[in-house]
Amino acid sequence: MVTGSRRCRVGVLFGGRSSEHEVSLASAKNVMDALRQAGHAVVPIGITPEGRWLPRADALARLVGEAARDAEIHSKAGARPAEDDWGLLPHSDPGQPLPAIDVIFPVLHGPYGEDGTVQGLLEMANLPYVGCGVLASACAMDKVVARQLFAQAGLPQVKYVVVMRQQWRADPAAALAAVEAALAYPVFVKPANLGSSVGISKAWERGSLGEALTLAARYDRKLLVEAAVPNAREIEVSVLGSEAPLASVPGEIVPGNEFYDYNAKYVDDNSELRIPAQVDEATASQARAYALRAFQAVEGEGLARVDFLLDGGSGELFLNEINTMPGFTRISMYPKLWEASGIGFAELVDRLVQLALERYADRQENCTTRR
Repeated sequence: MVTGSRRCRVGVLFGGRSSEHEVSLASAKNVMDALRQAGHAVVPIGITPEGRWLPRADALARLVGEAARDAEIHSKAGARPAEDDWGLLPHSDPGQPLPAIDVIFPVLHGPYGEDGTVQGLLEMANLPYVGCGVLASACAMDKVVARQLFAQAGLPQVKYVVVMRQQWRADPAAALAAVEAALAYPVFVKPANLGSSVGISKAWERGSLGEALTLAARYDRKLLVEAAVPNAREIEVSVLGSEAPLASVPGEIVPGNEFYDYNAKYVDDNSELRIPAQVDEATASQARAYALRAFQAVEGEGLARVDFLLDGGSGELFLNEINTMPGFTRISMYPKLWEASGIGFAELVDRLVQLALERYADRQENCTTRR
């Protein structure tokens, strides 16, 4: 048990309306185990892919893969569920009151969870919650907006082109020509608002570029096309804190596939994590400094993982992206990097809870009326 911290009843939000739903389930189990180890009480709150918020029993069942109460049941019956069976569920049993929740830990990845939507709901409800606020969450989720903020902060990035889904569908030839005029092959194509490498492709020529844009357009209206870094090495740094954030030792991912795609992360289990990264001290220090600057550029709070691409030839470091609710699965870099930096998993989640409470107390000093 972690000592010296306030013991809390923590509501853990997981699942959600995102293609990263399954990743969230895996992360949430580890987070709940660590919270209990740190001495906190846990209230699981599951959200189905359709957006239905589950009671505690259903949340636990879904977490271990035993739940069947979802939209499929209703679709088999051929009828729409009752109005009170969707969205936020009312509590109607006075004999079993819901426990008071001290703080929310939103273990939600991707849209409808990591993008400021849930953070806004929790702000409206005046509840403390772990992680970045509305602004940082929304800015970091949109890779284009984040790149604009990183540019203002003077952080190095690769060249990129933005293609809108409607532009791609209306005039594919013009969109392809615009990309080819700005970038040389190979390029990476990504949905601007997604994570876990969902919808990402590497394109080597016009044909595969078109296929990549079509795939990315399934997930978002804004598509990001980036120049590939030669002989790229993937370096990651974890950030913890708010007003005075800390950076972990850097780690390196050696993908088992051509690049660190969804299968390499969560399915094939053939990638190698090198912690600490096998880089010289100057590169390690630069990565940590850039990570803190990126975190502060989006006004991050609580936690984030910052990802870089290291040119294998020149040694130049490029900021790739920032994740405001990184994975907490058994192979996730965020907790592993902090473990290598001297902070174990239970202590890490406890610190995140305490940071949430500190931010909440600070915001309660804001005057919300004219009196």
